Amino acid sequence: MLTENNLMRVTEIKRATRESPRVKEFFFHDEPCSKGRPGQFVMIWLPGFDEIPMSLSSTHPNGLVSVAVAKVGEATELFHKKREGDLVGVRGPLGNSFQLERGNVLLIGGGTGIAPLAFLAEELAGLKTGITFLMGAKTKEELLFLSRIKRLSTNTKFRVFTSTEDGSFGHKGVVTELAEEILEKEEFDTIYACGKELMLLKIFRLAQKHRTPLQVSLERLMRCAIGLCGSCVIGKYRVCVDGPVFTDRQLKEVESEFGRFRRSLDGSKVPLQSLR
Repeated sequence: MLTENNLMRVTEIKRATRESPRVKEFFFHDEPCSKGRPGQFVMIWLPGFDEIPMSLSSTHPNGLVSVAVAKVGEATELFHKKREGDLVGVRGPLGNSFQLERGNVLLIGGGTGIAPLAFLAEELAGLKTGITFLMGAKTKEELLFLSRIKRLSTNTKFRVFTSTEDGSFGHKGVVTELAEEILEKEEFDTIYACGKELMLLKIFRLAQKHRTPLQVSLERLMRCAIGLCGSCVIGKYRVCVDGPVFTDRQLKEVESEFGRFRRSLDGSKVPLQSLR
């Protein structure tokens, strides 16, 4: 069912900050989006081009909202050229959100997947939850929101560990190796993860091995964001309306497709590696 959140609204970019060599965070005012929760996403319309989905990276009581945009293609390259005062269209917040759990939780973020988890970490910190945050990227320069997340670590129940593929900061290797190491030593009540799907597949298998409840945010091709076009389908689920956050139980239901196939623009199933 269409709601007010699906209606396009025009908003002005208030500021843009560079978070890494290929990621910028854009801030804008939008009252409906400012009520968004960690894990939800918005559709951003670039005038004269197209709409693209973006996870919320922060919301504020004054109506300010931000999204982290990685320059990975024509649309995001155009977005990176936007400046303060430029206009964009926005729909949202859309989809579901992470469910906040108490106890001892593990957050695992890879690349731009760190952005929605930083938002989640701030929410969880307010619950006095024990938080371990694993952050992974190719290089130190590409670790997003490091200072923002480290500010939360003043809480004695908050720990941050980093992983870089080139070894420039923290553990040398991929973040899933770090996750495997810590899960062998400690028990957690919930795991939250966001990143590339092949990374999430490894986290899913670790969660199954250690019998730990899991919530992941999936990134899929989205065109309509109302569940009609079929481009974001995984098994029986439409990521734009049934997700983007899924539990380990739901992932088990679509295990034959999760981490193996995605959908092309026409909705046909394509091997995941061929879409890299």
